[in-house]
Amino acid sequence: MSPAQPSDSAPAPIIEFDAVSKSFGSNQVYREMSLSVYPGETLTIIGGSGQGKSVCLKMMIGLLRPDGGDVRFRGESVLDLTAEGLRRLRRRVAYVFQGGALFDSMSVQDNIAYAMREHTKTSEEEMRERARVCLEMVNLPPEILEAMPAQLSGGERKRVALARSIAIEPEVILYDEPTTGLDPKNITRIGRMIVKLQRELKVTSVVVTHDMPTAHKVSNRIAMLYEKRFPFVGTAEQMWNSPVDVVRDFIHGTLRGDNDGA
Repeated sequence: MSPAQPSDSAPAPIIEFDAVSKSFGSNQVYREMSLSVYPGETLTIIGGSGQGKSVCLKMMIGLLRPDGGDVRFRGESVLDLTAEGLRRLRRRVAYVFQGGALFDSMSVQDNIAYAMREHTKTSEEEMRERARVCLEMVNLPPEILEAMPAQLSGGERKRVALARSIAIEPEVILYDEPTTGLDPKNITRIGRMIVKLQRELKVTSVVVTHDMPTAHKVSNRIAMLYEKRFPFVGTAEQMWNSPVDVVRDFIHGTLRGDNDGA
């Protein structure tokens, strides 16, 4: 995968953070933080525990609002969207939650079809076929369509969550710690899935992780979150060769994030 680097001729960002500030009580997570995500790239957000990586994803789809600054999707402020506007945005942006967030009381098929039922007028037969196709894309057999989440392994549940995320053909996929709790084999498998979906579906991907090997494998660019801002945004190669002390310290595991729970 060849890195996509913004240039003077690069397209307009699909997602923008403009001087965003955010606090939870007395704890300030961001202070005039800015970041751009470009169409078709995989941008990975890394940083220590509690730095606010997941908060960034939630702001992209209006689950959290900044205290100052602006968040824009294709040039339109997310802050100005009505309830219907937010619903349309979330139809275009899929969110893969850290634990997969499958509905335990629903079969695999119904989990994958959930967003289609919410946002489309697809028939039951079409939804079943779409669920089968999505499972195939994440290398899972159609035989598990009737299985319940409790019958699946951790790695399989993560892949079903990926299948659900692509069922309504989003423009953007947000991954919140997609490899947490998995063994090395499944971590590698999920990384390959992220690259495959970005390549085959032409989606824009934003990945939140603390795992540097995963970040290195899946990313076009990496954004490092540290002390309320992004002191580094660039390719994996640029990161490894960065002369910036905090970047080098993070790579070598010497930085510790404040535990703010964000």
